[in-house]
Amino acid sequence: MCGLSVIPRPGTPVRFNHLPLGFLSLVILLDSKAQQTELEWISYPPNGWEEISGLDENYTPIRTYQVCQVMEPNQNNWLRTNWIEKGDAQRIFVELKFTLRDCNSLPGVVGTCKETFNLYYQETDSEVGRSLRENQYVKIDTIAADESFTQGDLGERKMKLNTEVRIIGPLSRRGFYLAFQDVGACIALVSVKVYYKKCWSIIENLATFPDTVTGSEFSSLVEVEGTCVSDAEEEADNSPKMHCSAEGEWLVPIGKCICKAGFHQKGDACEPCGRGFYKSSSQDLQCSRCPAHSFNDREGSWRCDCEDGYYRALSDPASVACTRPPSAPQNLVYNINQTTVSLEWSPPADTGGRNDVTYRVICRRCSWEPEECVPCGPNVGYSPAQSGLVDTYVTIMDLLAHANYTFEVEAVNGVSDLSRTQRLFAAVSIATGQAAPSQVSEVIKEKVQQRSIQLSWQEPQQPNGVITEYEIKYYEKVSLWYMSKSTSATVNNLKPNTAYIFQIRAFTEAGYGTYGPRLEITTKEEATGSIYCCQNPVIIIAVVAVAGTIILVFMVFGFIIGRRYALAVKFPGTKTYIDPETYEDPNRAVHQFAKELDASCIKIERVIGAGEFGEVCSGRLKLPGKRDVSVAIKTLKVGYTEKQRRDFLCEASIMGQFDHPNVVHLEGVVTRGKPVMIVIEYMENGSLDGFLRKHDGQFTVIQLVGMLRGIAAGMRYLSDMGYVHRDLAARNILVNSNLVCKVSDFGLSRVIDDDPEAVYTTTGGKIPVRWTAPEAIQYRKFTSASDVWSYGIVMWEVMSYGERPYWDMSNQDVIKAIEEGYRLPAPMDCPPGLHQLMLDCWQKDRAERPKFDQIVGILDKMIRNPNTLKTPVGTCTRPISPLLDQSTPDFTAFRSVGEWLEAIKMERYRDNFTAAGYSSLESVARMSIELGIDFFAPFLISCFCKQHFLHIYLLP
Repeated sequence: MCGLSVIPRPGTPVRFNHLPLGFLSLVILLDSKAQQTELEWISYPPNGWEEISGLDENYTPIRTYQVCQVMEPNQNNWLRTNWIEKGDAQRIFVELKFTLRDCNSLPGVVGTCKETFNLYYQETDSEVGRSLRENQYVKIDTIAADESFTQGDLGERKMKLNTEVRIIGPLSRRGFYLAFQDVGACIALVSVKVYYKKCWSIIENLATFPDTVTGSEFSSLVEVEGTCVSDAEEEADNSPKMHCSAEGEWLVPIGKCICKAGFHQKGDACEPCGRGFYKSSSQDLQCSRCPAHSFNDREGSWRCDCEDGYYRALSDPASVACTRPPSAPQNLVYNINQTTVSLEWSPPADTGGRNDVTYRVICRRCSWEPEECVPCGPNVGYSPAQSGLVDTYVTIMDLLAHANYTFEVEAVNGVSDLSRTQRLFAAVSIATGQAAPSQVSEVIKEKVQQRSIQLSWQEPQQPNGVITEYEIKYYEKVSLWYMSKSTSATVNNLKPNTAYIFQIRAFTEAGYGTYGPRLEITTKEEATGSIYCCQNPVIIIAVVAVAGTIILVFMVFGFIIGRRYALAVKFPGTKTYIDPETYEDPNRAVHQFAKELDASCIKIERVIGAGEFGEVCSGRLKLPGKRDVSVAIKTLKVGYTEKQRRDFLCEASIMGQFDHPNVVHLEGVVTRGKPVMIVIEYMENGSLDGFLRKHDGQFTVIQLVGMLRGIAAGMRYLSDMGYVHRDLAARNILVNSNLVCKVSDFGLSRVIDDDPEAVYTTTGGKIPVRWTAPEAIQYRKFTSASDVWSYGIVMWEVMSYGERPYWDMSNQDVIKAIEEGYRLPAPMDCPPGLHQLMLDCWQKDRAERPKFDQIVGILDKMIRNPNTLKTPVGTCTRPISPLLDQSTPDFTAFRSVGEWLEAIKMERYRDNFTAAGYSSLESVARMSIELGIDFFAPFLISCFCKQHFLHIYLLP
């Protein structure tokens, strides 16, 4: 076999190029090392691949295949496995371990030796026999060795073992074959392992999640509904869900199950409460011991029963003790004044264990015969009330004179009406004496004149003796009195057209009764022929004229003052960023710059990714009085430290200070609940790099420039606030449904001082080398100019549709290349002007790099004059640069407005320009100069929105 060996001898070191895969999430479909008997795979031609016995790196006997026909030309040796049933898998992993001989170490081989072999597969629903047809197989990959051995290695007893993993899928048939094609290599297959990944069944938050096979894509998440364990139920509007990742790992759960009433959680199960214990609601965490005067003699109880003589009111929760009615009030005393009785008492000695004790009074009028009593009726008054008394006193009025009464005072509480025992009360019997008459209930106006009013009324229902006279009280502002012996009277000497109030009470030898209800009567107007001053037309005209003059003077004075005030208005200056790190208490910074949201207003719908501190989800935010909006929600993972919480919320303290259409907007934070959340606007198209890779080649150059312009506008805003980003990259730019690009991810951001040369020195941490300026890498000093360098890399990413900067070069190679003057070349089809702008951003001297406001101006000129995207232009750092020149756009290359519109792929809108009066190139040029790009671009947006042209070009 030309010196080929797969059997390591004792003492021979074995090199592994990859760490072993985690076995917990794997389902093995084939493992050649685990089979001790012959594999019996199909080899074609028969003298090609050869099955032999050997030892693996751990000296365990294994069966392997090897081939080494390098001395013969035109090799085409095939090896096929037995049929492999895939089960539920959609995405299959194939792990190959092999050794390969270096062709240079094989003497006498002339151009026929290879150092690779090919891997194929064929999908079938069942076994197809032992025939092998090459055209039925789909190629997976060409497998090359990272390490090859030589004859010298064999002499030193070294063996270099290669491990390669390839993925196939999605698969749609019941099973498949693997095939290996050798085209002239000296190779040995030490082992072949075929497996797929799955998330194993687990119980999380009292919900069972079944075995779940991972999705067919690397980034796919499989949503799984959980099933509550026995005696558990779903939390309201929060059904349990988890997502199985492509690596066979369960992500942080959403929703949960809780133990039902009468059951408590123990581990991953719900157990019934023991005897003498209860749990009244599923929201309670643990079972509680039965409260006082209650019991239960069964397991799994949600409440405890009351002992005999004790009760629980309907409004009482199950957690309170059972109680009983109170005892009778103590020390009842009374005081009588004619037909009014006052009662006072002391609280009961036993309140029954409750604090809702009130009192009620029962009044009975009794005859002179014993035990002949009737209720007092509605004519008796109680002050403050007859029942529901909180205080220990009451006054009973309007009793009959010379009558016997019995009063009972009962203490009651919330369970008194439930008790079946005899009522307990304090009682007293009283005989009333002589009393004043009762109230005159109704007064009738008989006749109303200009200066007199005639009244009549009925005798009181309870005169309580002989009424000798009636007193009439009437008043305008000061009370007056008039006496009448009968039930009618005429009151004279009143004023005309004047309202009077009348009240009447009766008088007996026992004294006056109480006044009756008030009656308001207005006397008639006095007939007269005099003319009042207010009816004089001359006076009216004079008053109106004077009032109009005064109003006019005030209006003129107000106009002058208003103009002075308007001229004195001052607009505030540019907002300055405040570093949250300067706050002694970081929580204060969060609550100063970020709005605290109620967690109940946020609904998490699905997991869309994982962040540094936890999961990233999408959901809805519904604030009171506003319509719900789509949001992205960053959550802080369980078990966080206080430092992680501060670092997590620091980003919200930063984002809350920004308000710009090209910077991601912060909706608010949740810090007073769990999980801790940061809520931001939802960007439907995700990160810019992934979006561009997904839509490779689908945009025009001017659309890409519009994207770059939006990013530059957002960075200009941040720079003007005195702020440096430090991690500007396409992965940290988000794109919404309208293709607007917005700067995000402020985890590495830091403030810079007002001094334009001021820098920020980091205290450690990782630096994104491929996007970072050389001075920031070498000295860890960051400025707005280092952000400009990063922006140049973003430009390169956009124009290359998300390609990785510096490709597969290592970070050390990138640093070395930049120090030696190397710069990224122009991407395919990138206009020279854009690449020149990138090179300006990558000037070694940071003072020579353009500012963000200059970059915005350059991109504006490119958008309104697309011809500059076709010809080389100067750099922005030279005063004579055409990009910074404010001259008219160059229309000399076009003969008409129609040709210019064709150049920017907007020819369908020729009629729109003609209708707006722009029929010549000169008029278009004047429009762009006189009105400026801030007018011109929105005009194009309104015209061309259906074409998506400049959808992504939104000016601040």
